[in-house]
Amino acid sequence: MNCEEKKMKKRVLSAIVLIAIFVPFLIIGELPFTIFMTALGVMGLYELLRVHETRKKFPLLLKLFAFALTIYLCLYNTGTIDFYHQFDYRVMAFVIFLFLSPMVFIHDFDTYNLSDALFLIGSILFISFGFNLIINTRNYDISYMIYLLLITTITDTFALFTGSLVGKHKLCPKISPKKTIEGLIGGVLMGTFIATAFYVTVIHSGTALWLVILCTLALCLIGQLGDLIFSSMKRYYDVKDFSELIPGHGGILDRFDSLLFVNLAFIFLLEII
Repeated sequence: MNCEEKKMKKRVLSAIVLIAIFVPFLIIGELPFTIFMTALGVMGLYELLRVHETRKKFPLLLKLFAFALTIYLCLYNTGTIDFYHQFDYRVMAFVIFLFLSPMVFIHDFDTYNLSDALFLIGSILFISFGFNLIINTRNYDISYMIYLLLITTITDTFALFTGSLVGKHKLCPKISPKKTIEGLIGGVLMGTFIATAFYVTVIHSGTALWLVILCTLALCLIGQLGDLIFSSMKRYYDVKDFSELIPGHGGILDRFDSLLFVNLAFIFLLEII
């Protein structure tokens, strides 16, 4: 067994374990799923801070505040039965003030500066909103969550296989050297086909087929965009993966990058389809 075959075997075994852990929480939903996804959100924030700290450390107290706020915001309003809700602007204002104010009191730009503050604010809000939305999507309707998971997993899987079999033209070589245009096309086509079939069969058969196809295609492309955005972050910090938590896959953000972006984009399309 050569090196590539060993890597693929490790990747497949890890995927099986991930599915075995994730699916029961997805099926049960409600509080167990909420707690599970909040824990993943906290790990996701840890991974973001970790890659930043390969270059510069954050003050410990501010990191503790960041984790506490992420937990709070991931859990925020998750008990509602209404899919449409908004965050309290006072909470967001508190996050902004909390992480900008220390620049005045620390008096040392080498210890903490505007770049550090904006990184913390952006990381907290993105991770919190992203995982909070995943929780609310599942608790609103598991069918929607499965639809979005099909988009990301099928697109990623077939992009990998198509790229390895027939991929010749690099998609973004400076960001993700292994991704190819052929892989993108194969992944998006299969993701669109399977997710569309699920949507019109399980969720809503009355929606115009062309509209479901168009929206699903857009979400597949957005998922790949999200993957590339996170890959760009890793290249900037010169790390291969966000962590080594999942053998063959990397960290939480390496697995949830596409889903976070697809779920965020889905709220714009929900009323259309």
